Amino acid sequence: KMSLKTILNYSPNFSSKKRSSKQIKFIIFHYTGMKSESAAIKRLTNTKSEVSSHYFIKKNGEINSLVPDLYIAWHAGVSFWKGIKSLNKYSIGIEITNPGHAHNYKKFSLRQINSILKLTKFLIKKYKIQPKNILGHSDIAPHRKKDPGEKFPWKYLYQNKIGIWHSLNQNKLLKLRGLKTNKIEKKNFMKNLFKIGYKLNFEKNLKIDKDKNLKIISKAFQRRFRPGVVNGIVDKECLAISQNLA
Repeated sequence: KMSLKTILNYSPNFSSKKRSSKQIKFIIFHYTGMKSESAAIKRLTNTKSEVSSHYFIKKNGEINSLVPDLYIAWHAGVSFWKGIKSLNKYSIGIEITNPGHAHNYKKFSLRQINSILKLTKFLIKKYKIQPKNILGHSDIAPHRKKDPGEKFPWKYLYQNKIGIWHSLNQNKLLKLRGLKTNKIEKKNFMKNLFKIGYKLNFEKNLKIDKDKNLKIISKAFQRRFRPGVVNGIVDKECLAISQNLA
């Protein structure tokens, strides 16, 4: 029997209908984006907030269990990946204490990273989750979210058999960084992103044009796969990485 040491910290914010373990196909990482850890926990366990996650990783690495896995926690919101709409139903949400982009975004602590490894490996094994289904909130909701952000250790997780990463040589990639792409290459970049799983067409009510849309989706991609520069500009490096992943 697999076991994982967690502290129970109950959240009432979940759907009352249970799901089967077969429905759990995704793991979604979030940061709290709040100045204080206690305020974040309060929010995730407060009925009025209507948000929650299954797990919460504190600054000191302690793993709190807020919602049992087989219940649907409310963490993803309006979201999309590979044709699936609203991922709450099919995912486990993991919140990690971090002030986020709005409050002086910090590196994740070593203790947090170790707990992320431990918890994620446990869940992957338990629910047979595929590497390509381990995602960040900004992957599935790029127009709304930036978390877990470019400081999240995606590459390190991949080196520890969690999630996906490209197989390109870093020095070769750096030579492509900043090199301009033409219209056709930008189109190919977007096609690659669609193959990976990103949603390209934005909601009509967002009132944004094509260029702004491209910039937003490119930033989400960069935060995840090219964290060195997050500027929303599709250069040859981004194109190469997207091709490799697609």
